[in-house]
Amino acid sequence: MPQPFVHLHCHTDYSLLDGTCHIPRLMQLAEKYEWPAAAITDHGNLFGAVRFYNAARKAGVKPIIGCEVYVVDGDHGKHDTSLRYNHLLLLCKNETGYRNLIQLVSTGYLEGFYYKPRIGKALLDRHSEGLICLSACLRGDLQETLLEKGYEEGRRLAYEYVDIFGKENFFVEIQDHGLDLDKRLIPLQFRLAQESGIPLVATNDAHYLTREDASAHDALLCVQTGKTLADSNRMRFSTQEFYLKSREEMATLFDGDEAPLNRTWEIAEM
Repeated sequence: MPQPFVHLHCHTDYSLLDGTCHIPRLMQLAEKYEWPAAAITDHGNLFGAVRFYNAARKAGVKPIIGCEVYVVDGDHGKHDTSLRYNHLLLLCKNETGYRNLIQLVSTGYLEGFYYKPRIGKALLDRHSEGLICLSACLRGDLQETLLEKGYEEGRRLAYEYVDIFGKENFFVEIQDHGLDLDKRLIPLQFRLAQESGIPLVATNDAHYLTREDASAHDALLCVQTGKTLADSNRMRFSTQEFYLKSREEMATLFDGDEAPLNRTWEIAEM
């Protein structure tokens, strides 16, 4: 019997105007499909952590507290558009990790806020204990580097994150939402994992609970950007694949490779 698949990348409605995974409905799904664990990884904040934790415990689901932070390669206190921010997914292993994540997120708002609550890699290095790091979505540092600067530069960056978090705590996050960039990126990620030994973990960048919720999420993006649904020149997700998929759905995306799916449960147990 295969190990459970655990969703480690989930944006609740505390990913303000970008996530629609309402926590009570999320827990209803978790109970219905008997998920053993689930994570909350909102953009740049921990606003929903306590509510998520309490709801998960009540539902008999192991709560994994995390955040998709905004990382800059430089001084996060520098308010300059030359410092591009990237996404990075952090999950708490223990109380030390939770305290460090609170410190990182708080510092992002108090010192690094410039359009987004940003943190620098030096700060990340000082507060990495007790945290598991996943390389995040297409806006992740590693993914953009592989696609834009090439494989060798991507491999160098992957080892940089291994140095920060430790080899047992850093994972290359693979996703397939039916985008052309996904198709280009996944072979590079598999090559990186094979040559470096850095393990792959499969996630879906869940911004809504079910496929049927995609239209509601699209409307929410219009509220965020001040656009209307009729506006053709606006931010939108180009597929309807950003939901909480079953293990069977996820397995079809990676040619039946079970290891990245099983690794979600291994991380949940950590």
